[in-house]
Amino acid sequence: MKTHIFAIIVAAILFGACSGPDRSLEISVKNPLDLERVDEMIEISMDQVASQLSLDDADQVFILNEQGTEVPYQITYDKKLIFPASVAPLAESKYVVKVGEPTNVPVKVCGKVYPERMDDLAWENDLVGFRAYGPTLQSKGERGFGYDLFVKRGTTEPVLEKMYAMETDQATWAQINELKKTDPAAAEELRRSITYHVDKGYGMDCYAVGPTLGGGVAALLENDEIVYPWCYKDYEILDNGPLRFTAKLVFTPLSVKGKDNVIETRVITLDLNSHLNRTAVSYTQLEESMPIVTGIVMHNTDGAVVTDAEKGYMTYVDPTTGPDQGRIFMGAAFPNEVKEAKTSLFSDAEKKQRNNACGHVLAVSEYNPEAEYVYYWGFAWDRADIQTPEAWNAYMLNFAQKVRNPLTVSVK
Repeated sequence: MKTHIFAIIVAAILFGACSGPDRSLEISVKNPLDLERVDEMIEISMDQVASQLSLDDADQVFILNEQGTEVPYQITYDKKLIFPASVAPLAESKYVVKVGEPTNVPVKVCGKVYPERMDDLAWENDLVGFRAYGPTLQSKGERGFGYDLFVKRGTTEPVLEKMYAMETDQATWAQINELKKTDPAAAEELRRSITYHVDKGYGMDCYAVGPTLGGGVAALLENDEIVYPWCYKDYEILDNGPLRFTAKLVFTPLSVKGKDNVIETRVITLDLNSHLNRTAVSYTQLEESMPIVTGIVMHNTDGAVVTDAEKGYMTYVDPTTGPDQGRIFMGAAFPNEVKEAKTSLFSDAEKKQRNNACGHVLAVSEYNPEAEYVYYWGFAWDRADIQTPEAWNAYMLNFAQKVRNPLTVSVK
């Protein structure tokens, strides 16, 4: 039936093309895996689309799937047309790009920098939220090396801007500080009503980072010691929805291999319907290959760890901060070879330096100065869509297979 419907759509398109005003392209998406691929973001060159459809500056396009339903899309900063594609196991799906006015797409993926909260860069999609700490935090001497997380539930809409607005409202904090003098209980009740450390039905910040790699930062390894990066120094938001967020972060120079001017750059990309960020890491002024690790902080050694270097993923079950906030399922996946995946525990002395964290789950790879180090990192919350460690491990195993066996896209 799907093939029949698509044949009717294509025939109608071809008839319109023959008659003059209608122009269209067929996009074929093939799945090499025996896994269902649902709403997986694919990319094609917008320059190729524009050339083949003879688009001018006033032209717009829209996309139809095999059922004739319009599919949302976005044109990215690097001139890619991206849209979510679904393909059955070992199968092929077809889409049509046509010239015409598209339906407006609601923004589900977005982010911004919050100067009012020490230059946090915070971003989110329909499932999860994240932040990276900025230069103001570093200027205060705080060691916020790792990524932080915002858990979400009960909504697919953006919530971080609302959460930050409440958390940083100076008038309310002044009121809280006055109440503390006369009515501490009322002050605490008012504080809980605005802070993003309390779940108000759509999510919260209940994850601890401290001076660790947090939720999945990559770092060079020199003489078996992690070279911890500081907070980002400069940023550029390259894509800001509706389907993809991309940010470029440049960091304060590091001292590596006797050089004091090694500069790290990260390009972080989060797509709709994904629990994981794609991150490409590169270093300037580094002239030789070095080990690089991706780390997930361990707050409790009771949290279950799964590491599979051969299959390219690792997971950790993290306890949330505060009482009865559930569990956070952490994970990272790797499109390229991983030398080793392991648990690395801190000594008693280092625990004190790391806010009593227990250690890291680490994946060890090799950084080549001539290439980017690419990996994926993120999480799920057991109060949202993935509720058991078993379901999360299955998600991560499948995700790793997908990034190692991408959908193949061809344009006709």
